[in-house]
Amino acid sequence: MVMFHEYLFSTLITLFFGLFLLYNLIRKTIIMKSNKTSNNLGVAIKKHDNECLDDEGKTDVIIVGAGVAGAALACTLAKDGRRVHVIERDLSEPDRMVGELLQPGGYLKLLDLGLQDCLKDIDAQRVVGQTLYNEEGKHIMLSYPLEKFHADAGVSARCFHNGRFIQKMRQKLVTLPNVRLEQGTVTSLIEERGSVKGVNYKTKDSGGGQLTAYAPLTIVCDGCFSNLRRSLCNSKVDVSSSFVGLILKDCHLPHENHSVLIMSDTSPMSIYPISSTEIRCMILIPDQTAPSIANGDMVNYLKTVVAPQVPGEMRDAFLAAAGDKENIRRMQLRSMPAENSQTKPGCLLIGDAFNMRHPITGGGMTVALSDIVVLRDLLRTLPDFNDANAVSSSLQRFYTLRKPLASTINIVADVLYQLVLSDPARKEIREACYGYISLGGIFKNGLAAMVAGLNPRPLSLAFHFIALGLYAAARSLFPFPSPMAVWRVAKLLFVAVGMILPIIKAEGIRQMFFPATLLPHHTTY
Repeated sequence: MVMFHEYLFSTLITLFFGLFLLYNLIRKTIIMKSNKTSNNLGVAIKKHDNECLDDEGKTDVIIVGAGVAGAALACTLAKDGRRVHVIERDLSEPDRMVGELLQPGGYLKLLDLGLQDCLKDIDAQRVVGQTLYNEEGKHIMLSYPLEKFHADAGVSARCFHNGRFIQKMRQKLVTLPNVRLEQGTVTSLIEERGSVKGVNYKTKDSGGGQLTAYAPLTIVCDGCFSNLRRSLCNSKVDVSSSFVGLILKDCHLPHENHSVLIMSDTSPMSIYPISSTEIRCMILIPDQTAPSIANGDMVNYLKTVVAPQVPGEMRDAFLAAAGDKENIRRMQLRSMPAENSQTKPGCLLIGDAFNMRHPITGGGMTVALSDIVVLRDLLRTLPDFNDANAVSSSLQRFYTLRKPLASTINIVADVLYQLVLSDPARKEIREACYGYISLGGIFKNGLAAMVAGLNPRPLSLAFHFIALGLYAAARSLFPFPSPMAVWRVAKLLFVAVGMILPIIKAEGIRQMFFPATLLPHHTTY
């Protein structure tokens, strides 16, 4: 009997141990199948013959570009525990005259991302509203509706040197242990069966040889001159006009902490501080053929055409700045509507590489940071990026969820640009817009909130467009609706619809006003 018990006990132990080994074998098989791509994706290590060697999936995401969008996105994903490889063409401090105004809505997104400390020690200036001038020199104070925000939060617009802001974010980026920041030029995307698997790039150290990096997700945010955009989307870049930029010194804004917007068809201007001693003046030249800087025509144009419209407090400083050809810079303005669906699995465009609007309202960084918040929240639901179907589903939701704020800012910017074009009908609409804002209350605060990125509701935008149209009609028909007045109203409405409708159509009517119809009822990850 004793021998039987010992035999039974030994049998049970052997059976238990066998079941344990079988369980582990099955478990390992399941894990290997579910993660079958994870061990084949990662940053490539260069061999001596410029081929690539797997490094066991050490990268979750490749980010092309480390400007405002790229650096902010890399910091955000890295803080969520993702392993990030950033490839930037030039890591020296950028010297640009765009990306200098962050609207209050963008500052709120910066707070959400935990990157507000990047505004410290760069002499960033607070702006709480705009002073709006018409062609007659009259002005309206258009203050941002910031009353609901606690004073300690410091919510307002911020103006600064773009390069200083970017360098602060890059400095923050290199302190994160799971980020690899590398200077190099991405030449092409690596595609397999229609999906993006990584990038080919070159560095100075590679001696002209091509390096390769792999990751399950590649995000392209290499700016308005992106060389990868054509392989990812079909959106057409429109070059509509030019900005001429000056830096004014030893002067002050007409109203403290308020930027200036001059709405005239001869020389629309945006003026804002970029440091405690410098004020940026951006002059819009609607025609693509701007006066030449080299032969002195631009200096003459600025002094004779533009200077008379500059507020008196700043005119002497403007004339001094305009007299120095070295201080004058010109930049073509580009706009491009965003795609409304994913083009290639495994890849995403973001920032100016993805969507550009006219910079007259300074909304670009607000849109980019808002997109990053939306993308972060969607990707947080994924344990990793190796499940291609789950990643694609999240990215498709991104295109829908970004629309309310992005489309509102895009349309306001592009419509405002249309208003300042030289045309009698547009001039009358512009004057009606000035009168509409002068009504104050909901009319003034509503438009200010949309410009500031604080009201991301396309229906509010539609309300103000309709209300402005009714105001313009009533203004034209007062005091008596003569046949000539009725004809003028019909012409104004025709021009207004012709301005607005193509912009809304490019953004996507369904995506703007009925986004819920595009979201799946449930998503399986």
